[in-house]
This record gives sequence, structure tokens and C-alpha cells, in this order.
Amino acid sequence: MVSVIITTYNRKKFLFHAVNSVIQQDFQDKEIIVVDDGSVDKSYEIVKDLPVRYVWKPNGGISSARNAGIRLSRGDYIAFLDVDDLWLKNKLSIQMEAMIEKDYPVSYTDEIWLKNHKRINQRQRHRKYSGHIFDRCLPLCIISPSSVVIKREVFDTIGLFDESLPVCEDYDMWLRLSSRYPVLFIDRPLIIKNGGHEDQLSKRYEVMDRFRIKSLVKLLDSNTLDMDMREKAIGELERKCHIVARGAIKRGRFDEAKTLMKLVVTYKKGEKDRGQEHLLTFTKHSDEMD
Repeated sequence: MVSVIITTYNRKKFLFHAVNSVIQQDFQDKEIIVVDDGSVDKSYEIVKDLPVRYVWKPNGGISSARNAGIRLSRGDYIAFLDVDDLWLKNKLSIQMEAMIEKDYPVSYTDEIWLKNHKRINQRQRHRKYSGHIFDRCLPLCIISPSSVVIKREVFDTIGLFDESLPVCEDYDMWLRLSSRYPVLFIDRPLIIKNGGHEDQLSKRYEVMDRFRIKSLVKLLDSNTLDMDMREKAIGELERKCHIVARGAIKRGRFDEAKTLMKLVVTYKKGEKDRGQEHLLTFTKHSDEMD
């Protein structure tokens, strides 16, 4: 069975279409769990007569909502759908057949991107890959949460979504996942990603790379990477720190820029404790931006 977790927060206008795109799937052995992360727009009215399990919880962010769904789920596989996205016809059956045939614990699909209801092209940097794709996941997210299907046992190994991250929680998850497991890419557009609306999470925070820096440091501290992965992760940490530091200098935040450079040096030297001190200082600086 596949447990499909749909997360929502004050997105009543999207909810029916998202849920219906899962109900209409030809794959029958599924349960649909709608996790409402504290909506006050009466979203429950949309799903009260639909074949779903609706759960309301106090607002805690996208990671806490997904984690709540995982804990409530009963399926052997877990799939996610962000409420402003849609699944296309036969998405789940195509994906499950490929995963079982090729014996992959994780898969994701290609996407159709819409911005303000107009189709846009993905850039070359968003190109997707199969296999051991850890190095491909380091620069940015190439896996959409709405496209992924994951064997339940994977979460027993890598843990759930990091609830301390308000954004880039998917980047953090895919790094942990791809460092341990091969990932199957299904080269068919089986979801629609809708963007451009004003309440998107990515529009609430400046300098998204600062959250990716935290994820990279956490991963380096986990001692789960082999030598090659570690070197690549440190290289990406250095690139992201340089990017954020240049932006900090432009805004006159010189102490923040210095801290980032010290952070890179300590991880190159393998000085984990000092690196944590620099990360804590950087976090205090960057939190002032919100």
C-alpha cells in the first residue's frame, strides 16, 4: 500500500484539485492523508465528503506536517503532494511499477512547471538523474517532494524531515537520502508544479543558501559520508559560503562574511567543534534577516 500525504495550510482554493488528482489515480491500494497545518480558512469543508483521512494540527511548518503524516501512515511506501501541485493521470501506477521492476527504494519523476498559470521551461541546472545522485543534489533541489515515492524503511535509516528548517527542508532530506540510497528517475512529466503565488514559502526568506549551509554542516557532522562524498560536500559548502558572504559584504554585514569564511576553513581542517561555534554565530547573524 502507498500512503499519500497531502499537506496544506490556508490553501483552501487548491485543496480539492490536489486531493482529486490522487483520488483519480488508477493505482487502487492507497490511503490519502490530508494534514492541515493549522488552517483557519475552513479547509475541512472541502474534504469532509471525500475518501481521505483529514487531520488538523497546530501550525508547525511544512516539515512537521509531513512528519505527522508519516507517523499516521500505514503504507509500505510513502508519497507526498504539496497542496498547490497536482498529480497527472496514472502517476502512481507508472512509478510503482518501475520501482518494483527495477528494485529501487526511492523514485521521482519529471515535472511540468507553471508560473501564474503559464508553462515555463526548466533550466539546465534542474536536470534530473538516476542512480547514486548525491553530487547532483548538492547544488540545489532536483527532486520535487510532490513527485517522490519512498519505501517506508528508508525513513528508519535517515530520519524524518528536519523541523528546525523553515525552508530547504527538502534539500536537507534529499542529501541524507541520496548519500545512502540509489534513486530512480522516471523521465516522464507526471506532476504539475504551480508557482508564482504570493504566499509561497520561498518568498518569505532572503538568501535561501543560508539554510542549505546549515544542512551541509549537519550532514558533515553526521559522520555518514564516505571520503569522496565528504570532499564534495565541503566543496559545496565552500561555494555556498562564498556566495552568501559576497551578499553579506554588499549589505555591509562584514562580521557575517568573516564568520562564513572561518566556517569553511574549520571544516576543511576537520575541526568540527570550532565549525559548530562559527555556525551558531552565523545563525544568529542570519536570523536578524527574517
